Amino acid sequence: MLTDTLRPLFRRDLNRVQQELTQYRDEHNIWHVAPGIANSAGNLCLHLIGNLNTYIGAELGGVAYTRHRELEFSLKNIPRPELLEKLAETTRIVDDSLSNLAPERLAQEYPLLVFEEKTSTEYFLVHLATHLTYHLGQINYHRRMLDAGPQ
Repeated sequence: MLTDTLRPLFRRDLNRVQQELTQYRDEHNIWHVAPGIANSAGNLCLHLIGNLNTYIGAELGGVAYTRHRELEFSLKNIPRPELLEKLAETTRIVDDSLSNLAPERLAQEYPLLVFEEKTSTEYFLVHLATHLTYHLGQINYHRRMLDAGPQ
């Protein structure tokens, strides 16, 4: 079943986001917005937390969650340990939600209209996995760029 494939991928990549945040030499750089870059790693992290808790935890897992998307991009300077704790909780919620998802739900229409047209739940879950990976790459690049220091 698709969830047997996606669960370890979500765990792996959410753990990698945690590793990236841990590897910043200067914790303040997590929140730095470099010229030509739209978002800090901290805000991308908050965005992933909001995204996955909303679309997997709340919609598919029935976990109470209220998303404040605008704060995902406007909050600043949340301490690294708090971000790591939120990521760990999100990892648990995503894993629990997917492990309890009935197989027949995958082929059914995803309950929310997110794109211009409705999609199946399995399509949307694959989208969420690739969305996570996209932002993980941005966070990795952000960290390496800032840790490299002035050229």
